Amino acid sequence: MKSFLIIIITLIAASTTGDYKKTIEEFQKEMNTEFKDAKTSPLTEADLAEFTSLDFYNINEDYNIEAELVLNTTPKEFGMKTTTDRRPTYVVYGIAKFIINGEKVEINIYQNTELVKQDKYKDYLFLLFTDNTSGITSYAGGRYIDLRIPKEGERLIIDFNKAYNPYCAYNHKYSCPIPSEDDHIEIKIEAGIKKWH
Repeated sequence: MKSFLIIIITLIAASTTGDYKKTIEEFQKEMNTEFKDAKTSPLTEADLAEFTSLDFYNINEDYNIEAELVLNTTPKEFGMKTTTDRRPTYVVYGIAKFIINGEKVEINIYQNTELVKQDKYKDYLFLLFTDNTSGITSYAGGRYIDLRIPKEGERLIIDFNKAYNPYCAYNHKYSCPIPSEDDHIEIKIEAGIKKWH
């Protein structure tokens, strides 16, 4: 009986892992579809002509993190630094606290004050970060993750397998937010998208 229960638990875990992998594979497929389409791709004309696929780290469910979200009770608007003179207005919505690869991490979670006025983005949150892969196997300018405000009582889910590059990684014509020193994670986040070329 005991061995039968172990088999059942193993099968359930394998099924859950398989479903998760399919979800991330679908995310990657959607990104590749966007990049292949001239109407939506950030690629230069020359790169688009040769494009086949983006490069991703291996999918690893350990990088799908449940974080404690400590809300900022006194948010102040500020102009976030970008790769151009543009300064979009954000607030620090809160601080995410979690453990990844055995390391404790605290990092800012941002909210764009203009986007929040649109219904489809009213619960939109933004994480930008650099880590110890930045400039080596991932883009030197950091990566982004789109998040949603968790429902009451829920913790914030941060899935680094969905980390993506700013458009500036592919084409200099774009204006992209730049992670600050406070947005650095002092470990290797080998998940999500790798650097272009």
